[in-house]
Amino acid sequence: MQTDNKFFDDLAKLGQSAVGTLHGVKGEMEAMVRARLENLLQDMDLVTREEFDVVRDMAREARAKNEELEQKIAALEKKASPRKAKK
Repeated sequence: MQTDNKFFDDLAKLGQSAVGTLHGVKGEMEAMVRARLENLLQDMDLVTREEFDVVRDMAREARAKNEELEQKIAALEKKASPRKAKK
């Protein structure tokens, strides 16, 4: 009976050791994959979220200014049209 207990104890220790080793391997693999992905993303020369937000805001402001100027031009053209017709 004692030998059975020792066998199962050794088997349990072996299982725990294997689980611990697999957990360590998992952590190492995650770190390696993360590092590789970071390198790939850096090589792709992508913009950061902050840079994207700044440029997006600049584009919105430029679009709004463009619409404002188009309205001013249309109003000026409307004012100028009757003068040309009278001459």
